[in-house]
Amino acid sequence: MAHGQYSEEEAWLGQAQPEQVDAEMNALAAELRRVLALTVDLRPLPGDLAPLIVQARALADGLQGLSSVRAPAPGAVHRPFDPLRFNPVSGTCNPVAPPLETWRVTSGPDGPEGRRTCGRVRFGSAYQGPPGHVHGAMVAAMYDDLLGMSQLAAGFTGSITVKYRRPTPLHRDLDVVAWVDRVDGRKRWLRGTCRLDGVLLTEAEGLFIAPRQGATLDGITAHLSGA
Repeated sequence: MAHGQYSEEEAWLGQAQPEQVDAEMNALAAELRRVLALTVDLRPLPGDLAPLIVQARALADGLQGLSSVRAPAPGAVHRPFDPLRFNPVSGTCNPVAPPLETWRVTSGPDGPEGRRTCGRVRFGSAYQGPPGHVHGAMVAAMYDDLLGMSQLAAGFTGSITVKYRRPTPLHRDLDVVAWVDRVDGRKRWLRGTCRLDGVLLTEAEGLFIAPRQGATLDGITAHLSGA
């Protein structure tokens, strides 16, 4: 997966969505996120879901008829590459995302107490693996996103190693941190941790590799096309 934080978002991604569209997409995703969480907790009686299935089908049909990346309406912002909003881990416009919230600390040397990415995430019922706890694959996906956005340059995931120290509970605010550990040419190694009330739950190390063609949108595109 390609990651990286860019100061000029529009230069990378194209024209920004109007504020109203952005707010409405966020609100829609939040409600659909509620639907996902409530759905996996359901244990309904026979027939309870019949009217809701009709409503869900109508909603899907309505969404299918709107302007989209595959069929944009005249005047709509056509932004085919928008990982910031539709990322499956941290995208606020993606109902599948928990979402992971992050912020940057820019002072000091790279490290867990210096220049780093801090964040918070709460996994709901849709991400359950063991009873009452988060599926390990979701923890790994969270680290892929967290470490990737912390590398300070665009790069693709080479490998990620996650150490699961304790089970990760659902429905709790988890504190995450990630930082650049070392750099060697196009390779960057990052580390990260996830804690609950200061107790270490998991930690990870990831290797990310910048495209040979350069850490630019053109370089990423060329790498993905096999050029």
